[in-house]
Amino acid sequence: MLIKTVVFLAVFAAVFFIFKVLYPYVDGILRHWQVKRIEKITPRLNGMFLDVPLKKLMLIDVLTPLGCGLIGYIVTKNLLFALAGGAAGLAAPYMVVRRLEAIRRQKFAGQLVDGLLVLSSSLKAGMSLLQAFEVLIEEMPAPIAQEFSLVVRQMQMGASLEDALQNFKKRMRVDDLDMMITAIMVAKETGGNLPDIFSQVSNTIRERNKLIGRVNALCVQGKLQGMIMLIIPIGFGLFVYKFVNPHFFDIFLNDKFGRMLLAYTAVSYILGVFFIRKFSRIDI
Repeated sequence: MLIKTVVFLAVFAAVFFIFKVLYPYVDGILRHWQVKRIEKITPRLNGMFLDVPLKKLMLIDVLTPLGCGLIGYIVTKNLLFALAGGAAGLAAPYMVVRRLEAIRRQKFAGQLVDGLLVLSSSLKAGMSLLQAFEVLIEEMPAPIAQEFSLVVRQMQMGASLEDALQNFKKRMRVDDLDMMITAIMVAKETGGNLPDIFSQVSNTIRERNKLIGRVNALCVQGKLQGMIMLIIPIGFGLFVYKFVNPHFFDIFLNDKFGRMLLAYTAVSYILGVFFIRKFSRIDI
């Protein structure tokens, strides 16, 4: 008994000493890695005019994988699913930011027609293009007012109209905005009637949106099939594992041929979902 106690204390002391020596090094690596992740997200949040404190971002970056891993373990009681949940939690902040950017671009695209009409009316009233931008900022909501305010701010700080609009195009990446900026550049070079050009561009965008709506309505069936194909196998597997027989899929995990079939199924499943969504998406 005394020998076991001594051995336990020696092992505990050795582990504690190793942890104490390695902790600063490991902690430095983890903090550096986390800072790199935050540095990739912060500019994108700033581009959406979202001011999130750094401490809050770091806390979210830590808690998200831990929470997802814990949920995966509670639901499945399996360490493998817990690790998969943690990995999903690491990717979750990037996915959320991408989704927020997509929603913001979509909202901006929906406001662009009204914005062009405001610009056209302001120019017809005798204002300059910069003054028309300022009127749009006052009358239109975010995000279009935020983006045009940044254009005006850059021009007031000495940037040329071309540079400010090119930066605008890089930030938003909206096809309709490219059309508007191209019209402004062409009108500036050739001396065209910019109010009439804005009216024509707004009509073109409106007709294009109608066509996109019709095409999307025709593609609903394919998108729905892709969603059903994505949900049913995962839902069936979780239902069987949780409520029917937790060992039902053991042959896929323990047998070599079963693992090969499982890998083939997963690859086929992903490719099927990808191609269904790819074929049901039509760019106009």
